[in-house]
Amino acid sequence: MAAQPETPPGSNPAAPVDQVVDWDFAARTAARLVSPGPQVSADEALEIVAALRRAAATAHPHVQSVTGLSTEAGQGVLVVDRPGWARANAMAFRTLLEPVIAESFQKRGVAGTRFGPVNFGAIGSRVTGAEVGALLSVLASRVLGQYDAFAATGPHGQGGRLLLVAPTIVSIERELAVEPADFRLWVCLHEETHRVQFTANPWLAEHLQGEVRALVSELMLEPSQLADRLAATARSLPELLRPGHAADPDSPNSGMPLLDAIQSPEQRRRLAGVTAVMSLLEGHADVVMDEVGPQVVPTVQVIRQRFNRRRSGRGALDQLLRKLLGLDAKARQYADGAKFVRGVVERAGMDGFNAVWSSPETLPRPAEIADPQAWLRRVHG
Repeated sequence: MAAQPETPPGSNPAAPVDQVVDWDFAARTAARLVSPGPQVSADEALEIVAALRRAAATAHPHVQSVTGLSTEAGQGVLVVDRPGWARANAMAFRTLLEPVIAESFQKRGVAGTRFGPVNFGAIGSRVTGAEVGALLSVLASRVLGQYDAFAATGPHGQGGRLLLVAPTIVSIERELAVEPADFRLWVCLHEETHRVQFTANPWLAEHLQGEVRALVSELMLEPSQLADRLAATARSLPELLRPGHAADPDSPNSGMPLLDAIQSPEQRRRLAGVTAVMSLLEGHADVVMDEVGPQVVPTVQVIRQRFNRRRSGRGALDQLLRKLLGLDAKARQYADGAKFVRGVVERAGMDGFNAVWSSPETLPRPAEIADPQAWLRRVHG
């Protein structure tokens, strides 16, 4: 075996997470590859940014009224362009994976070297960064907004940020030929619901983050496997996102690179649990954005009808995780989130539904997403 290059004396070796993926290069690659979006004048751009900020502020009391969850109005609203979204998510994903990769390196005794037995160094991490950047560039042109709960800095999970991707919002509102003011408020209702979910329930971000990290940790036999999975996902993403594409779990080209590694019952259980939580969060947001109704968003029915025909994806980090972890294989269960919420609310009212936010134990189990009555029996007796 050839000797591995040593870290020069006095230098600071890259953190393990950066040895696997060059996240800065990923963000720069995404910025280079992504389309900037519709052409608008400087004055139009300023007005769009101001309008989105107003819509985000307007959404808050309506979300509180529908959900019955009490939180302070959001302070961290960021209206970003597509490269800005890509950078935010590269850093969020780096934060999510950092402790998992560091632990994996430590177990193999390579934490202090720039090039360990995993054969990853500056060149390898740059190549993987390019693959991740390509993936982010595709998603950046499709995502409308997100609440980035994993950017939280407070002691109990507060401090997340609401990102609104202005070029994509304008592009889709024009494509759908809908009323811009209504569409922007409708989008903000969805994303503000996510902000309220996490800020009203400070334990939720930590719980979801822990579950995802545990799942990734279980699937990573070697640190370099993450790079291979990311690269495979990035290469297959254009086909995955092709209109009309439906993933076939039995197909070798199904785009489920990490799902292929799942073998143990515990891994399957954890994946199903993560899917159930994401189903809940997205279904709840979908219900709220429609329940606000035409008195607030006059053309809501037209928007929903047209948007469903070209649905581009849900929360940004959530969409990325679904691609990487194979959660698209659970698309039917994911779509059932709204049915679960409506089913519980019809039987127990919104106050009864809100028991779901009490603790990790009251979150719906995978089988309960399709059976609201089972959740009601377990939680309410």
